[in-house]
Amino acid sequence: MQNKLNIRKGDKVFITTGRSKGHQGEVLRSMPSTNKVIVAGANIVRRHTKPSQVNPEGGVVSKESPIHASNVMHVDPKSGKPTRIGFKIQDGKKLRFAKKSGELIDKI
Repeated sequence: MQNKLNIRKGDKVFITTGRSKGHQGEVLRSMPSTNKVIVAGANIVRRHTKPSQVNPEGGVVSKESPIHASNVMHVDPKSGKPTRIGFKIQDGKKLRFAKKSGELIDKI
């Protein structure tokens, strides 16, 4: 059974714990099977890579590493502060909204 994440690709999130704590960024990828997300510019790791056709030089490459979904919170579209997410049905569609301001996260 696949896990359900409230965080989707393209959402703006705030990182609450870890070495990237306090960083805000956009979700590049959401992985419900492992409950992890990749946030742009956060949790950067350096990996030593062998030369390949894609990267003929090889060397040290910096890239984003996954963060557990419990360590990120949505950013309120109105105030820009971290908020929890609620759900409501509107015109037969299930929509997400910010609990702090009541502002919709999903655009209709």
